[in-house]
Amino acid sequence: MLVFHYTGMVSSDAALQRLCDPDAEVSAHLLIDEDGTAYRLVDDDKRAWHAGTSFWRGESDINSASIGIELVNPGHEYGYRAFPQPQLDALITVSQDLIDQYDIPATGIVGHSDIAPGRKSDPGELFPWEHLASCGIGLWPDMACEIEPRPGTPWDWLTEVGYARPGDPDCGGRVLHSDTAESDVISAFQARFTPDNHSGTLDDQTKTAINAVARIFS
Repeated sequence: MLVFHYTGMVSSDAALQRLCDPDAEVSAHLLIDEDGTAYRLVDDDKRAWHAGTSFWRGESDINSASIGIELVNPGHEYGYRAFPQPQLDALITVSQDLIDQYDIPATGIVGHSDIAPGRKSDPGELFPWEHLASCGIGLWPDMACEIEPRPGTPWDWLTEVGYARPGDPDCGGRVLHSDTAESDVISAFQARFTPDNHSGTLDDQTKTAINAVARIFS
């Protein structure tokens, strides 16, 4: 798996210092600055502490099954902003190399909020998932194409995509234990696939999008 994060800190220096501090107990394999400079922090074959309590497509030990890439960005707390093109260019190059080297499936390319909804909100609604998919990194459905709904409910479809299902211990339910767990999952999905609408409400637009995404992830 590949997991994309933003640093959520005031500067790249602060992020680099924290990611290299053993006492912080947080790390990632790569850090990419806004100017495109990439820092190798942990070897690919080593376990980095970047995912925390998380779940995706049946896997709950994400740290042992993934490579974590941090993108320098102040995040929602310190002035969230668009990711600059040099940073994205570097991310695309690095990701394409990792996908080829380790045969990472498109269904295994996620954001931190996908695997830890509610607890994490990165890389956020400004992250260009559709553009990355056009470069062979992840999946993106044709939202304009009318398709028949899949059997089941939107929650069945979300589980097919890979998200934890609130209350279901077999589908990452232990990751989701708050009163807002359902809206947290919906909001995480929306931030990725309907970024103009990430209210956490399961409206008709979101149901249609979930159906479309489930078809390409299944």
